[in-house]
Amino acid sequence: MNGPVNLSKSQPTSVLPPQFEALCPPPQLLPGENIDHYQALQAVIFRDLDPQSAIEWLLAIDIAELSWEMQRYRILRHRLLSACRQKAVEMTLRRVDLAGIAPDFQDVAEIYTINNALDWQLDASAALDIEARLRSYGFDQHSISMEVYVQAREILVLFESLLNGAQLRRLMLLKEIHNLQRSHAADRAHIASHKANQGRRSASNSS
Repeated sequence: MNGPVNLSKSQPTSVLPPQFEALCPPPQLLPGENIDHYQALQAVIFRDLDPQSAIEWLLAIDIAELSWEMQRYRILRHRLLSACRQKAVEMTLRRVDLAGIAPDFQDVAEIYTINNALDWQLDASAALDIEARLRSYGFDQHSISMEVYVQAREILVLFESLLNGAQLRRLMLLKEIHNLQRSHAADRAHIASHKANQGRRSASNSS
């Protein structure tokens, strides 16, 4: 479950101007996520977008948050694939060890296969032996990776949807903040031009 980070600990100074700090609540990080990494990502995005007004800062804060979410989804997707690898090894071992087993010995062979897959995860030496045996039957690391994706296919669709949704929202916010900044720049240019024209008229009238 997400929870507010303890901000009483020593952290990098935020680049958020003091008058806009109320716009940026404490980040909701998952266990294992690093507040320093979050603030570093936030800082480079703020510097790149260079927000000026309160609305621009709100957009920049949301863009930074979405960028962190996308990074989180990619890490969790990788952890999912790693977690599914034991199941993939187990399924591949079934193809090797359970082939031709008499029905009376199926249950015992099943338990043996499950234990071998657990040994593969917990014992590096056992993992090397198991992988060598699987290779001798034509199942290399690519074959196991293919089985990993088969095992994880439904949850991978969820992560793909989360990533695509966050990316789309981020692109929309980037477009919005850039449009807003162009509008503000045009307004400033118009005001500067108007003042310059007034100055020239005043100078002409004085002469």
